[in-house]
Amino acid sequence: MMDRRTFVSGFALSLLGAPLAAHAQQSAKVARIGFLGTQSVSSLTSWVEALRAGLRELGYVEGANIVIEYRWAEGKYDRLPELAAELVRLKVDVLVTHATPGTRAAKQATTTIPIVMAVSGDAVATGLIASLSQPGGNITGSTFFNPELCAKRLEILKETLPQVRRVALLLNPDNPANVPNLQATELTAKSLKLDLQQFEARRPNEFENAFSAMVMKGVDAVALIDDPMLIANIKVIADLASVRKIPSIGFLELAETGGLMGYGVNFAENFHRAAYFVDRILKGAKPADLPVERATKFVLVINREAAKSLGLTIPQLVLLRADKVI
Repeated sequence: MMDRRTFVSGFALSLLGAPLAAHAQQSAKVARIGFLGTQSVSSLTSWVEALRAGLRELGYVEGANIVIEYRWAEGKYDRLPELAAELVRLKVDVLVTHATPGTRAAKQATTTIPIVMAVSGDAVATGLIASLSQPGGNITGSTFFNPELCAKRLEILKETLPQVRRVALLLNPDNPANVPNLQATELTAKSLKLDLQQFEARRPNEFENAFSAMVMKGVDAVALIDDPMLIANIKVIADLASVRKIPSIGFLELAETGGLMGYGVNFAENFHRAAYFVDRILKGAKPADLPVERATKFVLVINREAAKSLGLTIPQLVLLRADKVI
């Protein structure tokens, strides 16, 4: 089995190395795909590899019939417009991106180059597309209804820990998807008689202060709002929640890295599916004619080791509903 460090370093080099166009077969049409990443190479390795695997399964070989140009914002959303503009100037045939910040930057950069969102939170509510069946414009791909997802997390949290009253909501205020997410979360919190308090973090160096503030406010638990920057730094967040003895719920990666519970979409599957949209577009389909797919499968992951360290007992009914127990 390939050593993981060897794979990651090799993958990173393949993304950051010399352009492959010079090695492509000149006799055949070589499609150029632009990838706009909101984070770093290392934080998106598994997701981007899922995209590449999907492309290979459809007959696309990097350096032979496709070239992928990568641009990475390194978690700095204000860089996305500039990076999107760079990919547009390269005249890529398709622009692939993810999350609301990345998709919005791509949309603002071009109205003609097809855009595939590997996954983006509620693309209708955020104004990225007109509707799922008729997206219009130059954007297609996959979306998930993040407001419903955020609300459901509170319900699971309350069912698991009935004693919870004050819940911290950790979010990145720079993410435009927050508006519908907050509306749905606040409505659910009210129905569950929860006191919801917002804590913001734009950069990883703000996590420590956010959790210190949570302790000062005496919160009983913390829920995370989906955001690429938070996902990329999830191990740090999970560790802080553990050290501060705060039960946590968020996206799947939270439970898998030491948090209490994760409930959400398997993003790797969405990135793999993005290859389908790329293929259709390269074969002549227009984004406006490709209905946007909505993620319908959600996964619940519970970390019993985290529960034990917090002195908590997960109700049997909740454990039985879990897709994965760590």
